[in-house]
Amino acid sequence: MAQPIFEYTLKVRDYECDTQGHVNNANYQHYFEVTRHEFLEKVGLNFHELHLQGIDAVVSRVEIRYKVPLIGMDLFRCTVTRLERIGVKYIFHQEIIREKDGVVCAKAKIEVVNLVNGKLSQPELFDQAFKDYI
Repeated sequence: MAQPIFEYTLKVRDYECDTQGHVNNANYQHYFEVTRHEFLEKVGLNFHELHLQGIDAVVSRVEIRYKVPLIGMDLFRCTVTRLERIGVKYIFHQEIIREKDGVVCAKAKIEVVNLVNGKLSQPELFDQAFKDYI
């Protein structure tokens, strides 16, 4: 398995679990999003500051493959394994890997587009920030 371009460690909180004791499926999107925001910080882009400048990175499509459930108190790494650009879309390939055994719990392909002052656009600052990863 190739080394991820970014990873962020998180811990499952009790209230994120459903009746079966598994992490509710909607929380995986939160984990993936937190990791993308942390990745943006790493490359010098602050999500909130971008918004104040009229630049909004918005999710346009999410595809998640759930493989093995996380349960309460699990430690896990959420990764960005690959980043690609197709037209105006940035496509983040991400994985969630349980710490205790290295099992991949979920894989995602998340498409993000940018709005500048409400209009679909391709801000150069994203291309510049991601140049080492695309």
